[in-house]
Formats: sequence, C-alpha cells, structure tokens
Amino acid sequence: MAQELDGKVAIVTGGAHGIGRGAVEVFAEEGARVVIADLDVEAGEALARSLGGNARFLRTDVARKDDLLALIRFAITEFGDLDVLFNNAGMPGAFHQRLLDDGFDDFDAVMNTNLASVMHATRFAGLHMRTKGRGSIINTSSIAALEPSYAIPTYRASKAGINVFTRCAAVDLGEYGIRVNAIAPGGIPTRMNSLPIPGLSDDEMKGLIAAIEPARLVTQPLKHTGDPRDIGNMAMFLASDRAAHVTGQIIAVDGGVTAGETLKQNELFGQVRDDYLRSIGKV
Repeated sequence: MAQELDGKVAIVTGGAHGIGRGAVEVFAEEGARVVIADLDVEAGEALARSLGGNARFLRTDVARKDDLLALIRFAITEFGDLDVLFNNAGMPGAFHQRLLDDGFDDFDAVMNTNLASVMHATRFAGLHMRTKGRGSIINTSSIAALEPSYAIPTYRASKAGINVFTRCAAVDLGEYGIRVNAIAPGGIPTRMNSLPIPGLSDDEMKGLIAAIEPARLVTQPLKHTGDPRDIGNMAMFLASDRAAHVTGQIIAVDGGVTAGETLKQNELFGQVRDDYLRSIGKV
C-alpha cells in the first residue's frame, strides 16, 4: 500500500458495518489510526481487535450531542490528535411507497441521526482542527438527495441538508485549512441501502437485497455491483493530502447512475420490492 494516510488520526461513525466498515478497513490499510464509532458494540470491538493497535472502538449514538463530543475527545486522548472525521452514520427511516402514506413519525429520529449529528460533529472536530490549521471532514450524502423522486422524503431531505451544510462548512472553515466534502453513494448493497422493512428477518433482508440487485444494474451504466470499499477509497482520497485543493464538493460514487437516466429506477425497484414481499407472504 502507498500509506496515503500515514500518521493521520481518523474517526469513522457508523464504522462497524457497511460503508463505514469499508472506510475503516481502507483507512487502516493506508496507515491511519482509526476510531470506530457505532452502536453495535460486538461488531465494533471485533473490528477494532482485527486491526490491531491502530484501531479503537467507542460506542456512540450520533443522535446524542454529548456522545459526539465524547467521541472527539476520545480520539484525541487515545491517539493524540484528530485529522479526519468521516460523518458516515445514518438511518433510512421507515419505507412508505407514497408520500401520502407517510405520517413522518420518524422525522425527528432521521434528522437527528443523519443531519444534526453531522452538524454537531463537524463543529466539535473543527474546534480542534482549527488550532493546527488543517483537517478533512467527509460526510455521507446519497444520490437520493441528488435526484428527487417519490418515497423516503424525510431521508432525501436529510441528505439534501447534508449537501448544503457541507458547502456552508467548506466556505466557513476554509480559512482554518479545514476541507469539507461529501460523498453521495449509490448502488452499494448494504442493509441500510435496501431500506430495511419492519418485520423482515436478516435472511429475508438478504433475499430482498439479492432480488433488487439485478434491477439496480439495469439502471446503472457500469454493470458491476458497488462495494463499501468503493466509498472507502473515495473517502481515503478526500482524507489524504492528494485532495489538498478539494473542498465543498458533493461527489457521487454510483456507477454512473446520476450521469443520466436509463430507466425509471425507483419504479422498477418498487415493483421488485413488492414482488419479493409477496413471495414471502409479507404483504
């Protein structure tokens, strides 16, 4: 490896699974010391152990401001510094097929987890990074914020908020040498990306992911499945000194989905989802 992050200290929220785990692995391989923040203690501690002395785990609820402040302080105490913050943790909220079926019951939870957490963590990290005149903050957005469509309006709004906040923070923090960018993933078959449905077991969710994937590839110019490490690699670039002149950007890593429409993606996904749920007797 090129050791692009040699000597840097990074935090990855939501780091025990999915995209977060992919980023943690890439960061560690590239020489960073990494703090894994997640609610899943068992998975987070196991990942930290597997990476050896350059990784730590801290149970963190990103929806709690006090937890975020403790996380920043933990990284500085454990590793003596903080160079990179990857605000990756998030939640999709409940899936409703149409807007008029959505009572927005989980609005506060989604906004606190997806958006307010990014704002608070950015401020806490920025206060430290300002003292040394450099730092990289990376936020996980979504292509759902780049292409408005039906369903999951609260999730889409939270991620659109991240895009605007990312640019605002880049403008405001640039004078301190702090870069702020966002990654908009698409086509990464994680549990969250498939919009978990209440009442489905883990095996049923895996079946749903497998059922959706062929449809996803039909609507994607690059005909291969994305991987969490694809997002991790982009995060690694944005965290590294190679991105020293990059800030305020929302970068889609999506196999080309947002380059141009091939089919009505959400309609196709919705049909596949409904067919699968019928096949297992859930609707």
